[in-house]
Amino acid sequence: MKTTLDIADNIAIQSRGLSKREHVPFKELVEEGLQLVLQKHAAAPKRAVKPVTFKGRGVTAEFQSGAWTDIRDTIYAGHGSCCHAGLD
Repeated sequence: MKTTLDIADNIAIQSRGLSKREHVPFKELVEEGLQLVLQKHAAAPKRAVKPVTFKGRGVTAEFQSGAWTDIRDTIYAGHGSCCHAGLD
């Protein structure tokens, strides 16, 4: 694929010098650099997501056997009747 890149002058100058010294086309240097970056990111460890907990004992007794709609209605009580329309 053919593309155009804007490269910082100092990087371009150093890269062209390396290309001449090593007798390697500039294109190959760019491809090698991109490949190294792709490998680095592919090998980067995934960050573990820490679960969010609230050090409680779960839902209160009044909601333990209740339906989600009952819990939701209690949460939204006094906040307008349209807040939970269509969420069933």
